Amino acid sequence: MKAFIASVVASAVVLTLPVAQAADNDLAALEKAARSEGQVNSVGMPDSWANWKETWSDLNSKYGLKHSDTDMSSAQELAKFDAEKDNASADIGDVGAAFGPIAVAKGLTQPYKPTHWDQIPAWAKDKEGHWALAYTGTIAFLIDKQQVKDIPHSWADLKKGKYVVTIGDVGVAAQAANGVLAANYALGGDEKNLKPALAFFADLAKQGRLGVTDPVIANIEKGEVQMSVVWDFNALNYRDQIDKSRYEVVIPSDGSVTSGYTTLINKYAKHPAAAKLTREYIFSDQGQINLAKGYARPIRAEHLTLPADVQARLLPQSEYKNARPVKDQAAWDKSSKMLPRLWQENVIINMQQ
Repeated sequence: MKAFIASVVASAVVLTLPVAQAADNDLAALEKAARSEGQVNSVGMPDSWANWKETWSDLNSKYGLKHSDTDMSSAQELAKFDAEKDNASADIGDVGAAFGPIAVAKGLTQPYKPTHWDQIPAWAKDKEGHWALAYTGTIAFLIDKQQVKDIPHSWADLKKGKYVVTIGDVGVAAQAANGVLAANYALGGDEKNLKPALAFFADLAKQGRLGVTDPVIANIEKGEVQMSVVWDFNALNYRDQIDKSRYEVVIPSDGSVTSGYTTLINKYAKHPAAAKLTREYIFSDQGQINLAKGYARPIRAEHLTLPADVQARLLPQSEYKNARPVKDQAAWDKSSKMLPRLWQENVIINMQQ
């Protein structure tokens, strides 16, 4: 809020603290305040992820907001908010669901409930408006058919293969952590007991089949990743961007997890009105369609009619029959905090032997 109370030349004052407070419940005032700020700086919301590119373009053309992004993991985003505080360079970030409550507990966020708040399921939002999932993803397999001839359709298939499995940095990336949870569901575990998945990945590590490459599009396109465990929206996006005929995208038939990502508005944001307007637009019909164009499943899907060509980008619903959301979020919040240490002690150690 310090951006609102900074001393400025009187003739240049467009936005004051009362206007900023009113903006929360008045879209016209919010738009005026955001236009005055003129920009929004994000973290973890790059153009290539879930089609953020189109949303940033819309915000620029409709409201004159300039934009910059620094891509980083969920954990790194929170660390940045916390370290910079009043010298904040980021206004808004996008983090995995488990990181929303953590950010609130650390006092790093400010609330904003967008117009379509009531259409967001209760499980997918903070009652005070500090976080709300804008889209969901389900853990999938992205398989390079040039390198993997025996296409895996389940975690059980994965264990029998000869190829390298890449999951990413479990210690910092929400996608990687959810990959572990997805395997855990398939192997009979739950949010409290991660032993089945840890044993599974430890076995892959012992076989020399656990990749350490980051499963991002550049590495995948170069052929450095034989198969990766990633969100379905990333898998479908990467497949279509590189070569649709070269890759297979599969939701593991024996179990997966459906989770999502939430924007966090930095408590110390220099452009808080622009950040709030960004969240407002993300939950609008067009903002939700933009996400679907990026292969993500909009949280307001049941209240939308997606264009046919956008609907065609997504996998059939039948693929998701054994995918489920987190049942015990509190237990997963606790386990996900412990996961970096557990991963090091149970999995990484086997790669070093």
